[in-house]
Amino acid sequence: MIKISYEENNKRSVAYDGDLEVGECTYKEEDGLWIVDHTFVKESHRGQGLAQKLFKELIDQARKKNIKIMPLCSFAVKEFERNESYADVLKK
Repeated sequence: MIKISYEENNKRSVAYDGDLEVGECTYKEEDGLWIVDHTFVKESHRGQGLAQKLFKELIDQARKKNIKIMPLCSFAVKEFERNESYADVLKK
């Protein structure tokens, strides 16, 4: 079973399949803003919606912390375009 976790100290959300790390979505923090710069899922685990789940975990954490997100990686840009419900955390 895949588990999605938020690792604040590592500035990322991460997917684990048991003990194996299979994906991550990372950000840099700058001036109170999260800049999402990388999303990756191992080839063996693609096609399961893990990238979306990793990104949504960052969205949820940003909402809890009242932080805006600037998408830098192409996946994050596309997710903001596809999902209007994320607009509240998008840095304009």
